[in-house]
This record gives sequence, structure tokens and C-alpha cells, in this order.
Amino acid sequence: MDAGYIKIKLVRSGIGHPRKHRAVLRGMGLTRLNKVVALKDTPQTRGMIKKVSHLLEVIE
Repeated sequence: MDAGYIKIKLVRSGIGHPRKHRAVLRGMGLTRLNKVVALKDTPQTRGMIKKVSHLLEVIE
């Protein structure tokens, strides 16, 4: 894994959560449970992670 990237895994469904939270998950590319994506480690990405942190797992 390149430095400057962060791996994120969706561990809880967005169903039943606010529309904005589901939109954030979609924007990050997380569409299914247990899907892992690698995103650039930027302040914008960190903000998205913070908004839906209760649904995610950050893989170091």
C-alpha cells in the first residue's frame, strides 16, 4: 500500500441511517458490506470518515 492512502471497510449497513450518511458512503465507493476501498488520506476523506465512523472500520 502506498503511503498517503488509507483503507476503509464498510462493516455496518447504511439502511436506516440519514440520507446524507448514505450519500457519504456512496461517495467513498462503499456500496456493499465488507467492501474495502483505498482512498487518499486528505482532510476531506478524514471528514467523510468521521461523519460515518459508526459504520466503518479503518484498516491501518
